[in-house]
Amino acid sequence: MSTVHAMPFGAHCLGARGVRFRLWAPEMSSLVLVHSGADGASEYPLARSAEGWHEATLPHARAGDGYQYRLPDGLLVPDPASRYNPHDVHGPSVVVDPSAYEWQCAQWRGRPWSEAVVYELHVGTFTPEGSFDAARDRLPYLADLGVTAIELMPLADFPGRRNWGYDGVLLFAPDASYGTPEQLKALVDAAHALGMMVLLDVVYNHFGPDGNYLHAYCPQFFNPAHQTPWGAAINFDGPDARTIRDFFHHNALYWIEEYRFDGLRVDAIHAICDESRTWIIPEICEAVWAGPGRERHVHVVLENDRNQAHLLERNAQGQPLVATAQWNDDLHHAAHVMLSGETDGYYADFAQRPAEQFALALAQGFLYTGQPSPFRGGKPHGEPCAHLPLQAFVSYLQTHDQVGNRALGERIDALATPMLVQAARACVLLSPHTPMLFMGEEFGCTTPFQFFCDFAGNLAAAVTAGRRAEFSRFAAISDPAVRARIPDPNDDATFTRSKLRWSDLEQPQHLQALSHTRRQLAVRREQLMPRWTAGGRSLDWSCENGLLQWTWQLRARDGQRSRLHLAANFGGVAAHFPRPPGHEIYRLRPQTEAMPAGHIGLARGGVWASLDKAEE
Repeated sequence: MSTVHAMPFGAHCLGARGVRFRLWAPEMSSLVLVHSGADGASEYPLARSAEGWHEATLPHARAGDGYQYRLPDGLLVPDPASRYNPHDVHGPSVVVDPSAYEWQCAQWRGRPWSEAVVYELHVGTFTPEGSFDAARDRLPYLADLGVTAIELMPLADFPGRRNWGYDGVLLFAPDASYGTPEQLKALVDAAHALGMMVLLDVVYNHFGPDGNYLHAYCPQFFNPAHQTPWGAAINFDGPDARTIRDFFHHNALYWIEEYRFDGLRVDAIHAICDESRTWIIPEICEAVWAGPGRERHVHVVLENDRNQAHLLERNAQGQPLVATAQWNDDLHHAAHVMLSGETDGYYADFAQRPAEQFALALAQGFLYTGQPSPFRGGKPHGEPCAHLPLQAFVSYLQTHDQVGNRALGERIDALATPMLVQAARACVLLSPHTPMLFMGEEFGCTTPFQFFCDFAGNLAAAVTAGRRAEFSRFAAISDPAVRARIPDPNDDATFTRSKLRWSDLEQPQHLQALSHTRRQLAVRREQLMPRWTAGGRSLDWSCENGLLQWTWQLRARDGQRSRLHLAANFGGVAAHFPRPPGHEIYRLRPQTEAMPAGHIGLARGGVWASLDKAEE
């Protein structure tokens, strides 16, 4: 089986009839196609339609040929819908025949979201080689760990040899520093063969600052009425917006259909400017559900600073009306303050009673559901969420953002008491939330993940200076001499330091952390997943002297109901509590000293869980 997503733009292979090249540039009266094939380079004028489409079909063109578009002023630009740009974002695009890849796991139909255990990774730093092929070699390790969904940080072609991925400018071309389109497909194929979904992080709120040529020949792509930190916003709501909206519709469907990704994580939708009657995000989600979502499990996960719970609503059958889930920064922030004691910046909103807030976040999802946010100047923040299934919240102790956007890129395992971090991680992994691990977290990785890029000239200097200036408001980094030690994002050493150090697994403390994670995920897979196929909701929670307790009701598709009881001790001394009903499914650091009959004791950092049949 092969898969091709048909698009009205880009280079489309026509078999024996050659290749059709098509570009939308209504601002241009004429364009020239510069084609490089087996017989050398040639130029061909493109026919222009009244709607601004420029098109040519070359019967002799083939997959593997290079091509660019020449503007009237002589500037050569790549195809904005390039499927592959091996010589970086300023070089020629290459014709790709997507039908050439034969899928080995053609029977794959995905997994329901209730089974998701997400593992976020950056291809360039996940392995020493930083490639699709090297990541594929590590997949059996992730499957054995208990991961069921890999989330790849953005792959869209970015300038230079290294980048987090959020500076992509060619949104249909996986960056060549990681490998070829075929190697990316082989990575997805291998994950499916091991029973793992693959999600892709996509950026629809801006283009990167280097290599975006759309301004030069298609200013219609941007709406100056909306200004953003990256300049004029992408035009989702102004004149000619329909074609731009279609461009992003096709991008979402392209990754899901042509690469068989199991879903998307959409970056920072709160930064998308769109005053249309129908916002672009629900429109994209509708296209996904009406397209590939009819044939297999496909998921859309949002990053949304506004905590807009209405985007996570379900229908009567429990299916998402807009999005499947959202990253839950509220839980992260509460956990981070509880574990580290830091209260700078946005952590100020969680400085009061962080353990209680962590408990509430695990009970209900968002913490800010409409109340004033001090960090936001006292403005109301968020929407009520208690009615949502807890699987709509992707919850975590760390992400690329929350680690990499620190001045030095420290992980929580390097900042807090290890036994308390392990306890908090167990709470997330054993809860009905959708848990996510950031690469290396499963073995308590302490190597940093720092902000890195590969810009040149004035842009590189501006990024470095801006990176250091943005931390001036943090008390611990307010001294200019301290800020000067913040790693230079453009230094290759910053990228190298951010690579996972797999040799850590030779050390006892990391092997022990990995053993804990593997055991917790085994309990989740064997004991809990079958019992919450139809969701779960909070029945009760408490926080007293650092002892946190939760009870959730779980519902299976067959109508069976269960109750999950979870307790964790984040206090300074051992604690005990009346034993909840049901059978024990997990314990970590139990307290063995004498205690009242019928009680469970937990040492500091201890965790205990049980399951019982719910009363009808």
